[in-house]
Amino acid sequence: MAAKMHSFLSNNRDELTLRCRIKVGQRSGRSATEKQLQDGIPLFLEQLIRTLEIEQTSDPLNSRLISGPAGGGAALSEVSVSASQHGKDLLDLGLTVDQVVHDYGDLCQAITDLAVERDAPFQVDEFRTLNRCLDNAISDAVTEFSYQRDVRNADAQAYESNQRMGFFTHELRNLLGTVSLAFSAAKAGNLSLNGATGLILERNIWALEKLIASSLEDVRTSAENNMVFDSFSLADFINEIYAAAALSIGPHGGNFKAPQVDPDLAISGNRNLLMAAVANLLQNAFKFTQPHTEVFFTAYAAGDRILIDIKDHCGGLGIGVAENMFLPFSQAGENRTGIGLGLTIAKQSISANGGTLTVQNLPSVGCVFTISLPRYALTN
Repeated sequence: MAAKMHSFLSNNRDELTLRCRIKVGQRSGRSATEKQLQDGIPLFLEQLIRTLEIEQTSDPLNSRLISGPAGGGAALSEVSVSASQHGKDLLDLGLTVDQVVHDYGDLCQAITDLAVERDAPFQVDEFRTLNRCLDNAISDAVTEFSYQRDVRNADAQAYESNQRMGFFTHELRNLLGTVSLAFSAAKAGNLSLNGATGLILERNIWALEKLIASSLEDVRTSAENNMVFDSFSLADFINEIYAAAALSIGPHGGNFKAPQVDPDLAISGNRNLLMAAVANLLQNAFKFTQPHTEVFFTAYAAGDRILIDIKDHCGGLGIGVAENMFLPFSQAGENRTGIGLGLTIAKQSISANGGTLTVQNLPSVGCVFTISLPRYALTN
């Protein structure tokens, strides 16, 4: 006489669960938390037993409330809810969709192997019920796994796209701001465009054109691989940045002196990226330094490195601020006029040029941002 599958499963519940755990442990790349081992396959096994028991009663169709109907299709059941959660749990572990299928296949294989070992034949209808439960569980687990994975991929792509757009907008605003200041200075002072102010205006208009062209070609995502590195005078580089930055310190009422830089020093890198990085740090200093204080700007050699220091008088950083200030869209101060990308852009640009960007907190005074770049000999 054929054994009742629900009795067989109930009597051998622990053995089947153990065999599934062993199969999971032996599978390459698969890991499981204690919660999963307790609530995943064992829960499905319990639902399968209850389904088989109900199908032996006078109302066998009530078993669909537990395990769902045959033939697939969306239907709410206990199996669908727990299987969906199982699929999500596997995604959280960083596993692939085939691992979802294998988890339920492990139980089917364990039941079949143990039935053969114990010489326990089952009725055809019971095997059909087993297959229906497995099909529904796998379908719901895979569906939820795929949905959650697609949502996360979409969120990641949207964040990356939003970050790229934020970088572009931030740089565009900085360049346009310098152009506006240079134009206003030239107009107010009736200055010739052939002078220093005209040169700042020309260079920043050219930088605007290049930034827009680069964004249209989406070069920014592969900039690190395509960057052209040149050696150039550190003094000329710093003086050019100072001339442009000095235009925007006026409204803050602070002091900003031209730094004295050794004319024999040189750095190597992508000049435009490095200039934008330093400009972002200076804009950050002007934004947060207290009125009628000094923004200190200097560049010097230290062994085989070139160090560029920008010191402000913002009053110092709060606890934990320094660790997060280079994160995208991070804004720690009360002034939220920007979008929180200036420091992120600066750090990424400097890193792409083989340098580092660090910050030192001076309690009750301010902070010092230090750019460290490889030192090169100046060649004619």
